[in-house]
Amino acid sequence: MKDDRTLTAFLEGQVTKENILFAEPMSKHTSFKIGGPARIFVRVPSSEALRACLRYLGQTGQEYFILGKGSNLLVGDRGYNGVILQMTDELCDIQVDGQRIIAGAGASLPLVTQEAAKAGLSGLEFAAGIPGSLGGAIVMNAGAYDGEMKQVVENVTVYDRMGEEMNLDNATMEFGYRTSIIKDRPFAVSRVTMKLTPSDPRKIRDQMEEYNRRRREKQPLEYPSAGSTFKRPEGHFAGKLIMDAGLRGLRVGDAQVSEKHCGFIVNIGNASAEDVKELMEEVQERVRKQLGVRLEPEVICLGDF
Repeated sequence: MKDDRTLTAFLEGQVTKENILFAEPMSKHTSFKIGGPARIFVRVPSSEALRACLRYLGQTGQEYFILGKGSNLLVGDRGYNGVILQMTDELCDIQVDGQRIIAGAGASLPLVTQEAAKAGLSGLEFAAGIPGSLGGAIVMNAGAYDGEMKQVVENVTVYDRMGEEMNLDNATMEFGYRTSIIKDRPFAVSRVTMKLTPSDPRKIRDQMEEYNRRRREKQPLEYPSAGSTFKRPEGHFAGKLIMDAGLRGLRVGDAQVSEKHCGFIVNIGNASAEDVKELMEEVQERVRKQLGVRLEPEVICLGDF
């Protein structure tokens, strides 16, 4: 396509050729191990390259998606007919500055927590086992064990569709349960500053290991999944509602409601995105009919199913 040739020529001016992939299977980039091909997949190495890409894509009206670690993502079997931007290199840097951690949005959240522990900084222990990127955790206000990103974030640098930079403080972020002010806006997180509390590194690591032990005991980590499939409805727990509706182990193809934790849908073999989506809809319908509660997906669906 002419448009793709023009786009490719532009991208080659921002990143090296080997960082531009065509028809890249998204199953390689999601924790579900599911997903058809992305039309163009770009590994973006720097803030300046990210800003330039966003500006060009915004000006030309190209559809795009910012990819973190793919840990909360279900990509359709027919793929994504747009541009995937994956942050690498400078956008994954982690720096310690006194009581602050300053990190790129592409950084692994567990790796950020390890660096905090090494520096004797407490406040991120809850996130030690959340398998996503820092940017994704900010957008969704990720949390566990009574902790959430809201508690530690001081400042978030984002770019809009035209590549313009904005710095948002904690209050401006409007963090809520699995949401923030940027969740439904076309903003790309670039950098995050977190303020933590000095503590004994050994105590921090012990707490992180305790949380990880609980995860291993309770969550189906042996199977590919996207973590908790549904948000926690007010006054309820999604996993318990699904269990009470008698849906433990319910399957569509190789997609299954986990027998270990009903809040997870897992890929027990070669599940398709359509299998997962159909199972999610079946669970939602049965819980609504039997228990009168509407479950809202926490998993992001992208592309053509």
